[in-house]
Amino acid sequence: MANFRTHITVAAFAGGIVAAAGWQGGLWSLVDGIPLAGLTTFGGILPDIDSDNSRAIRILFTLFAVLATMACVLLLQDRLLAGPLLMAGGGTYMGVRYVASAIFKRFTVHRGIWHSLLASLLCALGVTAASLHLLGQSEEQAWWQGAALLFGAMIHLLLDEMYSVDMVGARLKKSFGTAFKLFDYRQPGNSLAMVIVIGAMSPWLPPLQVLVDILHLQVPLSIFGAGLSRLMAGI
Repeated sequence: MANFRTHITVAAFAGGIVAAAGWQGGLWSLVDGIPLAGLTTFGGILPDIDSDNSRAIRILFTLFAVLATMACVLLLQDRLLAGPLLMAGGGTYMGVRYVASAIFKRFTVHRGIWHSLLASLLCALGVTAASLHLLGQSEEQAWWQGAALLFGAMIHLLLDEMYSVDMVGARLKKSFGTAFKLFDYRQPGNSLAMVIVIGAMSPWLPPLQVLVDILHLQVPLSIFGAGLSRLMAGI
């Protein structure tokens, strides 16, 4: 499997290229392209959240803890004084960063359910819903942001599969097929639970027609190709 540096470097490079090409092609503004590049990078390490000793899980749960703390402060700032609010924020950070992280490690196995396309899709749809309802993004931009996370996660899974092929010895390693998979075939119950969560999340997502319009009207390779040509010409 690819190491942390490879995952984050490739995902960051791909995210930057796509964000810049889409900007040059007129799909989004430069300001809107920056979070797309960041989400692609974030997605590039997301599947390793189930690896107990990886830098990915420490970075991800630190980020989750920061976001949870910000949400806690925003929700309670009108109800608590400064002291209790500070304690609530600190408790939220510690709870997510250390307690939730430890529980997550206890009940997950590396290259299990979180190392699959189904889990990546679940996280991408979560980002889409949060972008729309919590960050006030447009319906179109919310879909783009979810797609960026999914793109980064797919890069991660594909890299792990590529590293499962021994080019020198012309053979497949034992890890081949455990990274880029639809779901965790060993735990169908967990996969079914993810499908149920995705179904329950559907009312919070932007209209599907917006996504259909994006796929049919705004994502031809020619648009990215034209944007990439302008980008290279500028360089």
